[in-house]
Amino acid sequence: MMAGDHTAPDGTVRDWLDDRAASVGDRDAYLFFDGGPALTWLGLQGKARQLAGQLTALGLEKGASVAILLPNGRAAVESLYGVLYGGFRATVINLVAGDEAIGYALDHCEARIALVGDAQTALFDRVRPKGMSRFQAACTDEAVPLHPLGPEDDALLMYTSGTTGRPKGVVHSHSSLLAGGWTPTVAHKLTSHDRGLCVLPIYHINGLCVTVLSTLVSGGSLAVAEKFSARKFWDQCEEARVTWFSVVPTIISHLLHSDITPSRDTRTRLRFGRSASSALAPDVQTAFETRFDVPIVETMGLTETAAQILSNPLPPGVRKIGSPGKAYGNEACILSADLKPLPPNTKGEIAVRGPNVMREYLKNPEATRDTFTPDGWLRTGDLGHVDEDGYFFVTGRLKELIIKGGENIAPREIDEALYSHPDVIEAAAFARPCQVYGERVEAAVKLRSGSSVSAEQLIEVCIKRLGAFKSPDKVYLLDDLPKGPSGKIQRIKLPVMTG
Repeated sequence: MMAGDHTAPDGTVRDWLDDRAASVGDRDAYLFFDGGPALTWLGLQGKARQLAGQLTALGLEKGASVAILLPNGRAAVESLYGVLYGGFRATVINLVAGDEAIGYALDHCEARIALVGDAQTALFDRVRPKGMSRFQAACTDEAVPLHPLGPEDDALLMYTSGTTGRPKGVVHSHSSLLAGGWTPTVAHKLTSHDRGLCVLPIYHINGLCVTVLSTLVSGGSLAVAEKFSARKFWDQCEEARVTWFSVVPTIISHLLHSDITPSRDTRTRLRFGRSASSALAPDVQTAFETRFDVPIVETMGLTETAAQILSNPLPPGVRKIGSPGKAYGNEACILSADLKPLPPNTKGEIAVRGPNVMREYLKNPEATRDTFTPDGWLRTGDLGHVDEDGYFFVTGRLKELIIKGGENIAPREIDEALYSHPDVIEAAAFARPCQVYGERVEAAVKLRSGSSVSAEQLIEVCIKRLGAFKSPDKVYLLDDLPKGPSGKIQRIKLPVMTG
């Protein structure tokens, strides 16, 4: 097995798991907070091979979808590796997407078999298509020959959040999936001595590739929490003796506003925390690092690129606050409207190409064609620019731009102004139709408990930083903002929620 700083991993997930089991089989690979023993590489290989054989014995063809409806935990890790080991397409289902989206994904993926957790049985029974059954483990005495497997065979099917119409099914090969575990390994210099903390769901690309797959590629270990808890987070870092964690900006903000502080031992052990999935407000990053003395490395990734495409370097390298960093393990550029690469400091669309890029959207050739340029760049839909040092800066999503009186306003500008107030835990600006300007700016925020700040005061904060034209006409104070599986705020739902 090969994976250097400049070469993406060879082989398949099966090859890599076999290699880990043969070379460091008794070493802990995945740990859990349920009091049970850790999964060693050899133990995981045995579980994966057993499940792969059972699925193969059911007559499933190579590359067939196998649905996985499981929360974070031992069963989810074993199921993921078992499906991949058998040469099937692991179809990980977002458990909080809602019945309609889950039902659509299960129907669209054409899986015959689903691996379903006990707590997900009622959900599965409500939405499962005809012809799909829940997997029941059966004893198979004889060893079933597994499908031959190559790097370009299908490995993962993951549905996007569907913010614009139906969710799209992103297909990754073993090659691109392993590359998705390799890019953070290279950027963050992960080694066999590192232990990560996973609090993001592994049915989201960040949890799956950045934490679970980077552990396979780096040979380190991973402590898997069922879900994020601000109350338990620092204790989990201490208990598992982790050296890094991967979270999203809302989690960083919640930790910053909690009254729990990690021990000096924990802070010293942590090499870095990693932020992804959406832009991290500079004021929040600075306040977090000042309070906890743990450096935050901002990154950027997509489902279509098996997560990471950009990352800031680790200290003492230059971390540019407000930038998700530089390309590691892939190429990135800024494209013009006619899809030509642009020079530094010119606004356009961020695009990426490299070994971690998806093959296609399942059964959607038109969307696949629209996403790739003739030169093979994958269009991210994010607007921004790159500076002379190769650091990218994101100004917003193409589809989220607020167009007020013909002027483009990036919601991120308003978000960051709101986050500059110390009482703001969550913030998101959005467009509301308006007869005068076409669209007007509004925003929703969650405040820390006990805060007395008013919506009007928050509007004043924005006016001071941005001027009146870009500032929200109205700010809604909500108990919680709607979020996706990773904790990313779903801006698209706010106009309806605040209607």
